Amino acid sequence: MEKAFNLVQVRDNFKTNNASYFLKIEANYWGESTRALEGEDPVPWAWITELFVEKYFPDCVHNQMEIEFLELKQGDKSVAENEAKFTELARFVPEYVRSESQKARMFQQGLKPEIRRGVLALQLKPYPFIVQAALVIEIDQKLAAREKADKKRKIDDVEETSGQGGSNKKSHKTVGRNKNKELRG
Repeated sequence: MEKAFNLVQVRDNFKTNNASYFLKIEANYWGESTRALEGEDPVPWAWITELFVEKYFPDCVHNQMEIEFLELKQGDKSVAENEAKFTELARFVPEYVRSESQKARMFQQGLKPEIRRGVLALQLKPYPFIVQAALVIEIDQKLAAREKADKKRKIDDVEETSGQGGSNKKSHKTVGRNKNKELRG
């Protein structure tokens, strides 16, 4: 909301009244009751925002977001999905991403080891370059895995058609045993 007020250059003494228009039902009721406590005097915007944060974003929620941010790992997510979650959580813990280098370092720590190694080897500094490099490495790894699977599938197909597959070996052994029985019998 603060961004919207800055965009249209709303003065502080009008922010409190305009904010109630944008708030959802429960938050709107809260805002109206808070303003009612102050009576006719305009409620200072800084005070309203402080109370709003205390009510809707208490310390326990902030602490949980901080823990989630610090423990964020890529896991099964794509680099793009991990970056989106990183950006979402970083808003709540600006103390960990004050500079581009801090932000880059925190993001790198959560990448899969094989992607992190590739990014670290490039020694990139700005956060956007690190994200881009991680995306490229991830795409390359997926292509390499697909090529490896295709190559294995082709080798398996060749073995089956050339008679070296497991079922053909078994039939040769069975025929050999039957011949031995006939010779003995």
